[in-house]
Amino acid sequence: MTINPEVNDINNGYEYGWSNPERYAVKAPKGLSREVVEMISRNKDEPQWMLDFRLKALEIFYSKPMPTWGADLSGLNLDEIYYYIKPEGMNARSWDDVPDDVKKTFERLGIPEAERAMLAGVGAQYESEMVYHNLKEEWEKLGVVFLSIEDGLKQYPDLFREHFATIVPPEDNKFAAINSAVWSGGSFVYVPKGVKVDIPLQTYFRINAESSGQFERTLIIIDEGAQAHYIEGCTAPAYNSDSFHSGVIEIVVKEGARFRYSTIQNWSHNVYNLVTQRAAVYGHGVMEWVDGNLGSKVTMKYPACYLLEEGARGEVLSIAMAGRGQHQDAGAKIVHFAANTSGSIVSKSISKDSGRSSYRGLVKIYEGARNAKTNVECDALLLDEEARTDTYPYIEIEEKTARVGHEATVSKINDEQILYLQSRGLSKDQAAGLIVRGFIEPIAKELPLEYAVELNRLIELEMEGSVG
Repeated sequence: MTINPEVNDINNGYEYGWSNPERYAVKAPKGLSREVVEMISRNKDEPQWMLDFRLKALEIFYSKPMPTWGADLSGLNLDEIYYYIKPEGMNARSWDDVPDDVKKTFERLGIPEAERAMLAGVGAQYESEMVYHNLKEEWEKLGVVFLSIEDGLKQYPDLFREHFATIVPPEDNKFAAINSAVWSGGSFVYVPKGVKVDIPLQTYFRINAESSGQFERTLIIIDEGAQAHYIEGCTAPAYNSDSFHSGVIEIVVKEGARFRYSTIQNWSHNVYNLVTQRAAVYGHGVMEWVDGNLGSKVTMKYPACYLLEEGARGEVLSIAMAGRGQHQDAGAKIVHFAANTSGSIVSKSISKDSGRSSYRGLVKIYEGARNAKTNVECDALLLDEEARTDTYPYIEIEEKTARVGHEATVSKINDEQILYLQSRGLSKDQAAGLIVRGFIEPIAKELPLEYAVELNRLIELEMEGSVG
């Protein structure tokens, strides 16, 4: 594993900031153009309808202005981004077939060990393509599909086309449009009726090259009465130039199904992370988002549940931690279209060293969604005088029988608690870390044990030197 000395100097304690030498089969020129879009489609040997879709999305992207209502995006130079980088060796079913540099990257991140220990299936994306994707045989026999998004298009064309871009169309927002034009990599998941996958599927995303973009597209379909849990992780090297991540996640939760999507996002502090995540939930289905945001320069991400039929439920548990030079603009959306639907949003944010965290959420209840109810709880913790937190709740109610609750608290770390814990032998930093772990406990307890441990470890790394 090669570590670029310049990269190492700017890591600032970020342990995943190393990079590999660049060895790629295809690397597009910088900047977004029709030629780049056509090259991506040609490299993937796509049907004509997908190329047409991409080119239409490109037009939509150009027609939409850059959003100015959230985080400051003025530093994101879209002309300096590589929109497609194809690594050598891709989408292997055997770990032995993955190129050595890439293999060592994911071994260093613990992916193969995690697969053996506790996962039903693993995908690994490096730059713009999946380099590895595998599902345990016991789940294949039950009809579970866990493929790269490209293989999903080729092997299940009818199911793919029925659902692709129906939940997040390119018209939705500027970054959904750019993803639709240049999407590459991501997962295609289908869980058949009544099948319950009781251990998680995981995909891990790694950016390696400087000034690169990653635009995965994930499509997940959970059929009637089925259950599954999908975990996503991500890291990138630290560079002096910015990188750009703009994924789109589309999830269909059919009648009586239950699905959980967990993210531990730990991008380096030179990454703009602008993501659209949305689930369509049908009768008595349950969708759960568990969303952890610790890295990136800027994050704008609002996991959404569209409750389309009676009895559907959506839940979002979100944590954001912003340090120096970071703005975490995170939140959630719950939209009620049908009667007797219910939702819950619990958002926790931590700000330190002039970092800024924001909760931005929407609860919308349409007329006719009788007895719909959602409760929103936002808690913010400030670790020092320079830190900042904001709350932007949007509540739109068109139905008289609806019930919506919203509560928000902002607190500073308590000096008396710190002194008490110091009297029990902890250092000031250890005491602060313990308080923060207690603050995020509602999120951590919803993760599998190994991932909860990892989340707490990342929080501890972020907390080092924060107090005193």
